Amino acid sequence: MTGAGPADENELDERLTRPTAGVIDTLRRATGDILVLGAGGKIGASLAGMLRRALDEAGSEARVIAISRFGDVESAKRLEKARVEIVRADLAERKTLETLPEASNVFFLAGQKFGTSGAPSSTWGTNVVIPAMIAERFAGARLVAFSTGNIYPLVPAAGGGAQEGDEPGPVGEYAMSCLARERVLEYAALRYGIAVSLIRLNYAVDLRYGVLVDLAKRIVAGEPIDLGMGHVNVMWQGDACSWAIQSLGVAATPAFVLNVTGPETLEVRDVASRLGQLMGKEPIFTGEPAPDALLSNAALGRELFGPPTVPTDTLIEWVASWTKRGGRTLGRPTHFEARDGRY
Repeated sequence: MTGAGPADENELDERLTRPTAGVIDTLRRATGDILVLGAGGKIGASLAGMLRRALDEAGSEARVIAISRFGDVESAKRLEKARVEIVRADLAERKTLETLPEASNVFFLAGQKFGTSGAPSSTWGTNVVIPAMIAERFAGARLVAFSTGNIYPLVPAAGGGAQEGDEPGPVGEYAMSCLARERVLEYAALRYGIAVSLIRLNYAVDLRYGVLVDLAKRIVAGEPIDLGMGHVNVMWQGDACSWAIQSLGVAATPAFVLNVTGPETLEVRDVASRLGQLMGKEPIFTGEPAPDALLSNAALGRELFGPPTVPTDTLIEWVASWTKRGGRTLGRPTHFEARDGRY
C-alpha cells in the first residue's frame, strides 16, 4: 500500500481497517464471536473495523462486539458505521462484567497512560486490577492484550532495540503498571489455561495522532523539538492492528509475547527534517540526542506476519501531506520524548 495518502477521514478509516490476507486467514480459522474491550480508545475503532471486514471477507457470521464507556462519541460513530455492535459499559464494575456477552475471542485494549503522575492509583487500577477481572471473567476465551514497549529499559540506539526475551526495566509508574498487567495475564494464562498474546506496541501512527503527527504539528507551529529522546520506532496503525489480530492464531499458554513496531530505528532529527522539507518549513531543534532510547526490535513479528504494508517513508509523506492541508488531529500528544517515565 503506497502512493497518495488518504484524502479525507473516510478514506483514512477505510485504509486503517483494510484487512490483509493474513488477517482474513486468521479469522477464517477462528471460531466464535469476538469482543473488543476498551474499544473507545485511539486504536479500538481501527481494530474492530478490521475484524468486521475480515470476518465478512472470510464468510464468517461471527459477531464483533465493541465494549467501552465511549466517552468519545466519534469513536462510537465510527464503529457503528463499520457495522460493529456496541455495548456501553464500565469495565471496572464487576457486576457489569457479568452481563457482557460470551465470546471465544477477546481483544483487551483498555489502559491508562496520561495522567499517571497526578493519579497513580487510577493508573494501577486500570492497568492491573481490571485486566485481572477480565482474565477471570473470560477464562475460556483466547485473549489478545495490548501492552507497551515501555516495559523495556532505555537501550542503546545502535543496538537494534529490545527483544521479546530481554529483561524488563520499566521506568516510571505507568511502565511499572504495564509490566504488572503482563504478569497478571501471564498468571491467568497458567492458572486458567487461557491462550494469551501480549502485544508490546510502540508507536502506532494514525494520521490524526502519533509521534510523526506530534513532530509535524510542532514544525508547523514553530515550536522547538527536543532531541533528548533522539531515536524512535513507529508503525502504521493499520499494520499494528493486522499484527495484533494475527497474533490471535499464535496465542499460547504460557503467554506469547510480541513486539509490534516498524523495522527501523529512526533518528528524530532526520524524520523532522524530512517532514519540514515536505511541508516547506524548517524545524527548530533543541538539545542533543542521548545515546539510548525506548526502542523495540520487531524482527519476530516480521518473520511471522511479513513486513508492514506501509513503509515508514510513505507514512512520513502521508503525515506531512495531511498536516500541511490542515487535516483533523485528535490533540493527544504521545509525549514520546519523556525519558523519566512521567506522563
